[in-house]
Amino acid sequence: MSATAPTSRTRGQPTGDEEATTELRLGEFRNVPTLTLSEARLLINAVMDHRKQQRKVEETETLIKTQDYLDVFARFKQKENIEAVERMLASHDELELFERSQLGSLCCESAEEAKTLIPSLSNKISDSDLQELLDDITKLRNFVE
Repeated sequence: MSATAPTSRTRGQPTGDEEATTELRLGEFRNVPTLTLSEARLLINAVMDHRKQQRKVEETETLIKTQDYLDVFARFKQKENIEAVERMLASHDELELFERSQLGSLCCESAEEAKTLIPSLSNKISDSDLQELLDDITKLRNFVE
């Protein structure tokens, strides 16, 4: 029998140094700027608008699917609200950039929910301070039915 050619590349072993549990270990991605889903949506739409003006638009299937995903899951649609949320999150120096982005994307209703979804918050911020931050973020949400 003849051996068939591989249909994909072999995948390298994961380094194992990235983990987002009670201990946040991001490896090489520690201190790398991150975006909320709303910020990513704003950025991609601005780039696409600029490209359309330059008549250099190439909308791939991946780009279209990404834009559709962000349109559904980005919690904030207006630039002013996105910037306000970023300012609120940036004022919490005790939180890692990754944790701030997660809070801005997930829009948890309670401190308990936030600490369940982002376990690394457990010993970084009190429940009352976190709840106050979440309440302030919620006030800026655009609830569209």
